[in-house]
Amino acid sequence: MSKALNQISKLLFTRWIGEGRLPRRFTQPIFTLYNGETDPVEHASHFNLKVAVHSKNEALICKVFPSSLGPVMMRWFDGLKAGSIDFFKELTQTFDSRFITCNRAPRPLASLLSLSMREGETLKTYSDRYWEIFNEIDGDFEDVAISTFKLSLPFEHGLRKSLTGKPITSIRQLMDRIDKYKRGDQSRSGAQENASTRPPLGTINVIFATPGRTGSHPARVIFVARSSAEDPNSELKKARLEI
Repeated sequence: MSKALNQISKLLFTRWIGEGRLPRRFTQPIFTLYNGETDPVEHASHFNLKVAVHSKNEALICKVFPSSLGPVMMRWFDGLKAGSIDFFKELTQTFDSRFITCNRAPRPLASLLSLSMREGETLKTYSDRYWEIFNEIDGDFEDVAISTFKLSLPFEHGLRKSLTGKPITSIRQLMDRIDKYKRGDQSRSGAQENASTRPPLGTINVIFATPGRTGSHPARVIFVARSSAEDPNSELKKARLEI
């Protein structure tokens, strides 16, 4: 904490805070400076987390708080009435009330109603995007959120069919149903990857062993592929030899 800031603190805070001393081995955390363009409550919460180990030292957190303010915000701090701050709670209340207009504006309900699952978008990606917007909307719109999510899915999507056939009545139930289908998508994706590594249907592996060699080191392996089961009498289509 700089000497200049310490001097200002002595003037703005009441005497018992202004004359309070910081611990000898105190290391000031690095803060993201508040610039007046974001939520002041969120900034105060981040500050509290940074100084949580000193939460009972009222003088310390009061005197360190100005260090989290940017240059423009320091002008506001400098303009506070001398001796007006007696507790950290008073400081944060004054701070919040001054910059409350910087709170993030809630999203309108229309921003949720206009959502739809994009072509090629996974269920996980879309649901994350959906809940992010839903959480930024003020008001109780659970019923709307449930029906909107179902209708925003492609008509042929399995989850949409499930929600139509077995309706749910709460956001919690919707999230559980989404998680169930996300796990199903992951299982199907893994099965497809495993299938892609298997030999084609109808392939016969023929192993020739040379006398004196162990079975784990064959001399030659021939992969012979037959035609499909629809043409059982056709000749061998392909033979590949690996040595």
